[in-house]
Amino acid sequence: MKVKSFNVLPNLPEPVRALRDVAMNLWSSWNWQVAQLFIRLDAETWEKCRQNLVMTLGQLPQDVLEKAAQDESFTANLERVWSDLQNYLQTKTWFEEERTDLGEMKIAYFSMEFGIDVGLAIYSGGLGVLAGDHLKSSSDLGIPLIGVGLLYQQGYFEQYLNSDGWQMERYSINDWYNMPVTLERDAKGQPITISVDLAGETVLAHIWKVVVGRVPLYLLDTYITENPPHLREITAQLYGGDRENRIRQEILLGVGGVKGLEALGIKPTVYHMNEGHSAFLALERTRHLMQTNDLSFSEAWEIVWASTVFTTHTPVPAGNEEFSADRMGRYFTAFARQLGLSWEQFLDLGREPGGNGGFSLTVLALKMAAHCNGVSELHGNISRRMWRNLWRGLPENEIPIGHITNGIHTRTWISHDLDEMMKRYIGPQFVDEPNDQKLWERVDRIPDLELWRIHQIRKERLIFFARKRLKQQLQRRGAGMAEIRAAEEVLTSEALTIGFARRFATYKRANLILSDPDRFRRILTDSERPIQFIFAGKAHPLDNEGKDYIRRLVHFASDPAMRMRLVFIEDYDINVARYMVQGVDVWLSTPRRPLEASGTSGMKAAANGAINLSTLDGWWAEAYSPSVGWAIGSGETNGNQAELDRIESEALYNILENEIIPTYFELDRAEIPRRWIAMMKSSMSTLGQFFNTHRMVMDYCDRYYTPAYRSHVSLNADKGEKARRLAAWRGLVSQHWQSVKISSEDITPDRGVKAGEELPVRIKLSMKELKPEDVAVEVLFGSLNPDGEIVDGQIVRLSYQKESNNMAVFEGAVPCRSGGRKGYAVRVRPDHPDMVNPFTPLLLTWE
Repeated sequence: MKVKSFNVLPNLPEPVRALRDVAMNLWSSWNWQVAQLFIRLDAETWEKCRQNLVMTLGQLPQDVLEKAAQDESFTANLERVWSDLQNYLQTKTWFEEERTDLGEMKIAYFSMEFGIDVGLAIYSGGLGVLAGDHLKSSSDLGIPLIGVGLLYQQGYFEQYLNSDGWQMERYSINDWYNMPVTLERDAKGQPITISVDLAGETVLAHIWKVVVGRVPLYLLDTYITENPPHLREITAQLYGGDRENRIRQEILLGVGGVKGLEALGIKPTVYHMNEGHSAFLALERTRHLMQTNDLSFSEAWEIVWASTVFTTHTPVPAGNEEFSADRMGRYFTAFARQLGLSWEQFLDLGREPGGNGGFSLTVLALKMAAHCNGVSELHGNISRRMWRNLWRGLPENEIPIGHITNGIHTRTWISHDLDEMMKRYIGPQFVDEPNDQKLWERVDRIPDLELWRIHQIRKERLIFFARKRLKQQLQRRGAGMAEIRAAEEVLTSEALTIGFARRFATYKRANLILSDPDRFRRILTDSERPIQFIFAGKAHPLDNEGKDYIRRLVHFASDPAMRMRLVFIEDYDINVARYMVQGVDVWLSTPRRPLEASGTSGMKAAANGAINLSTLDGWWAEAYSPSVGWAIGSGETNGNQAELDRIESEALYNILENEIIPTYFELDRAEIPRRWIAMMKSSMSTLGQFFNTHRMVMDYCDRYYTPAYRSHVSLNADKGEKARRLAAWRGLVSQHWQSVKISSEDITPDRGVKAGEELPVRIKLSMKELKPEDVAVEVLFGSLNPDGEIVDGQIVRLSYQKESNNMAVFEGAVPCRSGGRKGYAVRVRPDHPDMVNPFTPLLLTWE
């Protein structure tokens, strides 16, 4: 039977025709007035469609639309929303006003997942939500960024629990014609299609576009009839399938993403890899430049490397994507030949020095990107330590992996009630400048009573939502009527409410609070000072230990004495997250340090007035102070893991019993917890001004995107002429580097050196074919530890003075600012004005 397909669009009367345009721009996801329009049309349909505005329009009966078109109040509201969107799109932005010299910059931002709104289910958790917030702030700021990802037919799994509390998974089919995505077509109206070679098979992909304010997001889709079934499955599920499917997904994202932009006529000047999943893009860019500009691999590498940004999110080696040499061989043998590399040279791109194991996408990304960073201060330190073998001989603090701490898109995550209150007391500019420190300091202007009233309203909405979801969960599991009726009375707005919601990975230790069940039970059943917990989160489908954490929590909550005070909400997503971060009093995080790269859920809670209680890991290690929250433990990482868990669980219980609960229930005559509210305000004003994606994206723009763009323009000009010269220079330096020899002269004054003076340094350098301008001679100096190693070293560059007996003489001085045991060491490295960072690839000679 041959089935012919056609699309039926909503028949929108003229007065409400703008509804579809508003629904198709995910600007709606951070503008509550849009949601209000659709709730007003039909709240039940809006909820049934998972807040997908396009699907909601398609499901509404025609008489509802006709009635709305005749409602002057509704059409006036729609006109106001439409006008707000047009003003947003046309208003001059921060980038246009402050970065006028970067007019041709265009950033391609690649990510495996994007969490923009609950109705577009192409995300699993924090990585995707961060990517979505990155797009939103780029839109607000006018940064010329383009998102690139994959369009998953079944998205990520939906979670439900069986009667034993064990996590089960189901996958729903996404109907793209009822979602805010548009198929990209050519001038003849045909879908734009790209092809990618996968181990001798050709997979085809269509390109879909999502509009996020001012930012376009392009998504590749292989679930098309032109592909055989096994190739369609590449974009069936996010993180689904076996290792073979994973490498295919990542080749499609990296290689196919670059080809897709080319097919669309988009020519980025900067590429940003959000995690290593998209690292193959660097290889495709290199191949493309070699072919179009007639460059060698090393010449094309100069351009690609200088204009690529890589953000790593993984703080442990085992968590980084790696493929076996055999699997890589099936997919990349021909690719390596096109790059002009032997197979061993190709494999070395994804291996640490001396390694002969698998091919790591993180290593590939670190070798192919000049601009690399972790996502918190602590994670930057961990990443430098973890990847130090790539820069052997270089002091750890100089390893070229920086950090830009994550943030949140504030207007996406704060409640609309709080948003309106902030505009009243802080000013309307809060909408456009959530990173302005002076604006956040105005939080103190908000009357305590009003802030508390808004917070209580959000808590009541959270409780209503939790009861509703719990009833649905129990009905699906076949629970008895008595248990279902009891769900209508769980939780209370009078209780101190603590939230825990995140991926149920074992290192996040959702079970830490269950370490002493009897003590936890006593805390929960205190009738004088009621306390309650709301949990949510998914375990990976293959993580049975994480699933067991969920089961244990559900079993604990099934105790009749606990049932009213502990709830697990199934199918954690953006919608559940919003209710929770906007309604809880305390946000609990218990990761094992240093396994949480950043974490952003606590930032969302803090922006809404919740107070964080967390181990000192990720973002909290740099955010914590006693005025904004509580720290579990003191950042210990050494020792027996079971013992550390015991110590930190004990600390958790002590903080709850001795600090959090007494502070929350310390009421004044007006029955208001003034000390608690002061802490809420301190947390909001202190943390909100920094931990937001406006600040984060501006940091990326100034620290990475701008220098990457300028390098791209410079090196790519005249078909890569400057890149050719730079590559030739590197080749010359590398060829003759073994001839570099250092000898130093001791010119320390006989009387020694006193604090406040300088220690003179003179060295002679033998270089043979190299010139003094080809090198930088530097002194690393600082205090010495008991092992004679330099601690917290600083660098002084020596100046070339003259030639003496075929030796180049360099001189300088080391400042001696304080007394004590000091030391210095001399080193030489290559130096060229067009190098972006001097340590990749690393050539370094120490005396």
